[in-house]
Amino acid sequence: MHRHDACDIFSSLYREYVSDDTRLCFLDFDNPFEILVLTILSAQTTDATVNSIRDRLFRRYPDAESLAGASVEKVEEIIRPTGFYHTKARNIIGASRAVVERFGGRVPETMEELLTLPGVGRKTANIVLHHAYGIHEGIAVDTHVKRLAFRLGLSDHTDPAHIEDDLLALFPPSAWKYLNFVLISHGRKVCTARHPKCDECIVAERCRCAFRTENKNMNSQRKRNS
Repeated sequence: MHRHDACDIFSSLYREYVSDDTRLCFLDFDNPFEILVLTILSAQTTDATVNSIRDRLFRRYPDAESLAGASVEKVEEIIRPTGFYHTKARNIIGASRAVVERFGGRVPETMEELLTLPGVGRKTANIVLHHAYGIHEGIAVDTHVKRLAFRLGLSDHTDPAHIEDDLLALFPPSAWKYLNFVLISHGRKVCTARHPKCDECIVAERCRCAFRTENKNMNSQRKRNS
């Protein structure tokens, strides 16, 4: 896809989902430590589920120092609703210890340093940099971004790292701050995984997959009825 066409898609989605008072993060956080922990917990679950346990978690462990010394079992009890809680508990405790021991209790501000923390990949690091420090050097690729990037023709890759490279090449740096948010918003509201609402989509005329899923489902239904 040409950059001009990609930017037209972005502009349409930006006008639809972003206003002056839009909060660009789906997780409820107050500081870099909280967004780091919540983003690690958000893997394989919904933001709403993570937000539902945040108050209990941070009342008990309000900073990296307190979480670094926490009992794994007690942390697991709190975060159990987020799923994969054994691994996630070890990761957020391990990340907190690393922050305390190697970074003086402050969540690092570079991609290279964030990637050394347990449970942190490029997606998590990008989210922390974006929302904690206003640093936009990459684009977080989650399941929604991955799905829409393919459907809209923004990338033909399936690997998140290659998708991110494609998106960075297509869009100017001024769009990087918003791209994850607008694609997720559109993916949740319109371009859903199983039943995309192509007839409601504001970028359907530019989408290479528009109405294909609907037509495929209709054809499958006809075969079953024949």
